[in-house]
Amino acid sequence: MTLFNPTLSRRNLLSGVALSGLGMVTQPLWAQTGAQGMVDLHLPGKPSKRPLTKAFPQKGEMILQRVRPPLLETPMQVFDQHILTPNDQFYVRWHWANIPESVDAKAFRLTVRGHVERKVELRLDDLLHGFERIEYVAVNQCSGNSRGLFSPSVAGAEWGHGAMGNARWTGVRLRDVLDRAGVKAGAVDVRFGGLDEALVSEGPKFLKSLAIDHARDGEVMIAYAMNGEPLPLLNGYPLRLIVPGWYSTYWVKMLSDIEVLPQKDDNFWMAKAYQVPKTPFGHVPPGTADFPKEPISRMVPRSLITNLAEGQVVKAGAPLAISGIAMGGDCGVAKVEISTDGGATWQTAALGEDLGPYSLRRFTHRITMPAGRFTLACRCTNTKGVSQPLTMNWNPGGYMRAGVETLTLVAGEKA
Repeated sequence: MTLFNPTLSRRNLLSGVALSGLGMVTQPLWAQTGAQGMVDLHLPGKPSKRPLTKAFPQKGEMILQRVRPPLLETPMQVFDQHILTPNDQFYVRWHWANIPESVDAKAFRLTVRGHVERKVELRLDDLLHGFERIEYVAVNQCSGNSRGLFSPSVAGAEWGHGAMGNARWTGVRLRDVLDRAGVKAGAVDVRFGGLDEALVSEGPKFLKSLAIDHARDGEVMIAYAMNGEPLPLLNGYPLRLIVPGWYSTYWVKMLSDIEVLPQKDDNFWMAKAYQVPKTPFGHVPPGTADFPKEPISRMVPRSLITNLAEGQVVKAGAPLAISGIAMGGDCGVAKVEISTDGGATWQTAALGEDLGPYSLRRFTHRITMPAGRFTLACRCTNTKGVSQPLTMNWNPGGYMRAGVETLTLVAGEKA
């Protein structure tokens, strides 16, 4: 698969409907999916095997977490093979099941309204030719990524580590689009909505907001392409909001409506949902019921070993290659360290190519272990000096997992 096409063109984007099957989906997004095998996510104290499926449009082999709305997880081996996550194995997460199964690219309009000088309706062609194009690599990570590994368990989708992806996003600055409408003095928040709808009338439409200064910082993007191709339908075609360094709850898919507000947004998805403890790493002791809260926002540093699995047997006395991925969260990766003794001592790993402050970064290391069981751990420190905590954080929403991840391996005579 070509991960980046520098000649991405207007025809490619506007004909993406036909080329990729968009607008011609004959199979329901929540079709009954036949399992292609099973994968063990090693979730503690609960059934942890999940089916693999290839039944969703524009998607290759994915871990099936839920059929409707579709929740599809990226298998860990994908992260070991690619630093940019292929579009056909990029994870999928929707809140409501009422998702358009087709989008007419020529009829589509993006509306900018509210506390502005003039209401604006933009065609895809306007975005392609009427604004400066920008591009960067950034991690898109679900707020509840790795929730299934929380102990004690919490309610919600029981993701393993694969509710994330890393892509090269192409689009236009949100700031430039807002300027086209003319933001009035006194603007406070900018609210975003997509083409998806609740199944029942009392269900709150999925809406997310950014403070006006954040929305206009020049980094927040309205993307029309990922990895050099039109966005897959399930990842938000034709437009998606990109908020680098922030959790994906703000990355509104099928973006169709932008409303500038003269007051703080108090809609359900901002005031009630996605709240985390107002503490470092969003941590409270299990069982804590009363604590100050705030909306989840910036991501925290994380690192994962991708070429080895829990319980794997490796050869004693022989060099063992370790590879993995790290993210700095809301900034770049400064270093990754490896421990073979439960965090008592650390060795610095080698870092791979730097694709930008919001991207995943590869790390590699080699160790040699005597016979016996041992615990392998990795720890990321970002460019702001923030390191993963040695003790895993916890909160009742299962959000913002941050602590050092470990693998227990066995060194034996035969690998």
